[in-house]
Amino acid sequence: MTGQGPPRIVITGASTGIGRACALRFADLGYRVLAGVRNAADGQAIRLERPDHIQPVLLDVTRAADITEVVTAAGDGRLAGLVNNAGIAVTGPLELVALDAWREQYEVNVIGLVAVTQAFLPLLRRDRGRIVNIGSIAGRSALPGSAPYDSSKFAVEGITDALRMEVHASGIHVSLVEPGSIATPLWQKTHDAAERIERNATAGVLACYARLLANLKGEAARSAAKAIPADKVADAVVHAITAGRPRARYLVGRDARLWLLLNLLPDRWRDRLILSQLGK
Repeated sequence: MTGQGPPRIVITGASTGIGRACALRFADLGYRVLAGVRNAADGQAIRLERPDHIQPVLLDVTRAADITEVVTAAGDGRLAGLVNNAGIAVTGPLELVALDAWREQYEVNVIGLVAVTQAFLPLLRRDRGRIVNIGSIAGRSALPGSAPYDSSKFAVEGITDALRMEVHASGIHVSLVEPGSIATPLWQKTHDAAERIERNATAGVLACYARLLANLKGEAARSAAKAIPADKVADAVVHAITAGRPRARYLVGRDARLWLLLNLLPDRWRDRLILSQLGK
């Protein structure tokens, strides 16, 4: 028998951006939000925003002990949903991204998502809760210079599709949110990553990618300038958790829809169009 009180929702990666916007939105709707953060200072900051409804929990999705503790914290109330938002963005040409960075990208965005979902499924099945995975339009439209991040989001697409069918009989709805350009710290991090690669690569190899790296920095700035508020993603997540008939997929942002239209082209045409935009 679960404890009384408001329904609970667990949100990973709630320190900034999309996760933070979702935490605040659900708090305003009366949920008890278990907001996953990686350090106590971030937890204190978000708790002060809605002290009666947000309970920060230390949660590194790559640490089994953290996950276990949050499952325990969530278990004495009705669990309405799990929002898998935690993620990082590793960018750069495939040749120039260290294998350790590739491993970290997948450990957080893919294995971490799976680990958290596995741990919470018994509670979600008990309470007929829902799962929302935060993907990206990059999971359906890869670009040069972002293979680590894009491929991790392709993996989230496949995981979500399979999981949605696997838990259907348990009454668990699973939705995928695919944002385009959203106002988060990701764009500055992308710019900084390109600069680190430029500093560390050998001159010969760097010459092969100089224009691509310059375009990565330029595109990061352009995306930041046109990014829409993270609240728009929170709107989609709320619908996925609360609607009588949640959607399997939620596209968020005009640019996300434009990228899907681009994918209707034959692959070679699509490649040429993208490369022409990059000045290759």
